[in-house]
Amino acid sequence: MDHGIYGGVIVVAEKFDTGRRPVWCPGCGNFGILVALRRALARLGLEPEEVVLVTGIGCHGRMSGYVRANTFHTIHGRVLPLATGIKLANPSLTVIGHSGDGDAYAIGLGHLPHAARRNIDVTLIVHDNMVFGLTTGQATPTTPKGRITRSTPYGNPEEPLNPLFLALASGATFVARGFSGDIAHLEELIVRAIRHEGFSFLDVIQPCATFFNIYREVRRRVYKLEDEGHDTRSLEAAIRKSLETERIPIGVFFETKKPPFRENFPHAMSPPPGQRVPRSVDLSHVWSRYR
Repeated sequence: MDHGIYGGVIVVAEKFDTGRRPVWCPGCGNFGILVALRRALARLGLEPEEVVLVTGIGCHGRMSGYVRANTFHTIHGRVLPLATGIKLANPSLTVIGHSGDGDAYAIGLGHLPHAARRNIDVTLIVHDNMVFGLTTGQATPTTPKGRITRSTPYGNPEEPLNPLFLALASGATFVARGFSGDIAHLEELIVRAIRHEGFSFLDVIQPCATFFNIYREVRRRVYKLEDEGHDTRSLEAAIRKSLETERIPIGVFFETKKPPFRENFPHAMSPPPGQRVPRSVDLSHVWSRYR
């Protein structure tokens, strides 16, 4: 039984388990993210019908089959547009997007800055293993320079993208990084991200045990921001930490309050004043052409 004790209360995460057996490779970092997510949802007192998970293309995409909630497995790179539409249509839902580093930072990169600057009230969790694991190990935008992969046999010639710096520069109101090898810490980050009102960005270092196994290196270099008294209210301090290369900081880099997008968009589901919207539209003349 997957459970924890918080404030003397036993919180059971099994209600978010579909019962399906994950088919990820042994040692995959996705297991840690899955467990942390289920526990976080249970701790928040949410019910499956109150949660919507949107997943993209990649190994992470199977999350939609392993979490008992409303789920949508979308096309490559389109997690944020779909999550945005769901949240605007029904603001009472807790909407969580899951994306891979290829899904989020390659074909889907154009959506991240806009979701951040609009402050859409959704949580985006990026499973960042720095490689295209599903298609057997090609380079992604976060693959370290010089890394030999299936698509870069002479070493990756490109500088990697810095997701945290991008999110901060785009105006995200909650920016954090986790590590799938520290489930308890990751659980805390997910709880904080979901509780945050506004766009929550959580990049998770999720080593690919098959094509880019860097568990030992990450464990050697990782440290927690809260252990060093990092000021999460300072954008300048967050940017400095996001640029660190020798050590790998995890935790909340930055958090601030700002009205979520829906407060600036109250007319989303209502017609402009004085304008009547027809109850239905007769399209029979269109369909008749294809009979």
